Amino acid sequence: MKYLCLAYESEATLDALNPEEWDALRRETLDYVETLRGNGRLIAANALQSVRTAATARVRNGKAMITDGPFAETKETLGGFFLIEATDMNDAIQMALKWPSARIGSIEVRPIEETLRLESRYGGIQGSSHRSSTS
Repeated sequence: MKYLCLAYESEATLDALNPEEWDALRRETLDYVETLRGNGRLIAANALQSVRTAATARVRNGKAMITDGPFAETKETLGGFFLIEATDMNDAIQMALKWPSARIGSIEVRPIEETLRLESRYGGIQGSSHRSSTS
């Protein structure tokens, strides 16, 4: 099953890294990307440009509204994504926990909906807890 992992990071935290720390995090991330790619688990991965380059578009009552930046003001913003193949949610979570920036941000893990449902888009989906140790 496919899972989209969304990497949320604080730009201020990343900007505060000295060049050696940034290089180590970058190399570790690229190595992990190659590991996932090598074992056939990575489908795609990309970083995003700064949230300062973003725009949010919406249409309400037929009127287009464009806002600079993300819709929500938060400390952590979407910094990138990786699309993976995992056996189940717990397997996907374990892969997300190994993503290097999970140590300084967070990784949201969501199953891919292969087809758009005929019934309600989100109706009937119950939240579940996926807790597992990192050991």
